[in-house]
Amino acid sequence: MKDTSVKPVAVLGLGSMGSALARAFAAAGHPTTVWNRTAAKTGPLVAAGAHAADSVAEAVAAGPLVVTCLTGFDETRAALEPAGSALVGKDLVTLNSGAPIGARETATWAVGHGARFLAGSVKDVPDAIGGPETHLCYSGDREVFDEHVRTLRVLGGDTVHLGDEPDLAAFYEMAVGGLMLPALLGFFQGAAAIQSRGYTAAGIVPHAEKGLDMIKAGLPGFADQIDRRDYREPSSTIDLFRTLEQAEHDLGQESGVDVTWQKPIWDRLRQASDQGYGDQEISAVTEILRGPPNQGTQ
Repeated sequence: MKDTSVKPVAVLGLGSMGSALARAFAAAGHPTTVWNRTAAKTGPLVAAGAHAADSVAEAVAAGPLVVTCLTGFDETRAALEPAGSALVGKDLVTLNSGAPIGARETATWAVGHGARFLAGSVKDVPDAIGGPETHLCYSGDREVFDEHVRTLRVLGGDTVHLGDEPDLAAFYEMAVGGLMLPALLGFFQGAAAIQSRGYTAAGIVPHAEKGLDMIKAGLPGFADQIDRRDYREPSSTIDLFRTLEQAEHDLGQESGVDVTWQKPIWDRLRQASDQGYGDQEISAVTEILRGPPNQGTQ
């Protein structure tokens, strides 16, 4: 399908991420219309070449592609509701966090208002928007993705379509997002501990990066074990990891750092060991995390 590089774009929601999206579109030469509930946030973008709409309806009417970056799916539908009739014939792309059910409900809502729908997620920070390696995932109407992919790649060079199911981008984001907060808490714990000895948090950054590289290198192997549900050739067993629990407790006592946030993690490892997985790969804890077959499907 024919695509041009200068399609008009409307961006609704100008928090730090939304502003970065709008700025990237404008910098690439797209006629960019912006709207935000707090109108003052449009000022810097107008200075960068965007046009500020006085209403959601005006923004939606500005072009074929409407990109929203609001808090969640409920907030997106609420913001767009006053402009419902203006959505007929538009292509709506949501770039917000939220549960898969929210994406499905928003897809149904958008189609019911005469729009085509594409849900997306941004896998990076606002400052990375526009970078060649910035990763964005989309799901939903493939025709919408194909028609606008050159425009969407303005936001990040690593832009992929996951499938026609409208909730896949949200589903993948939630699945991957589960590792983010524990990893950050682990770093913050280490930073607090190292400061208790008079050293700087900056000093552990290179070592933390090496640790994350090691985890990254191990993910394909773990995924293969999980897909096969075979953990019998371990490099690091569950019981080996369990030997570190007392050391973590001792670190907390010595440094005065609260390490109790890890208790549910140690509980899962103990449960896995009790169920016979102690001498198997750490990835076997997945079997403890699984619910009954088909749990959660609706």
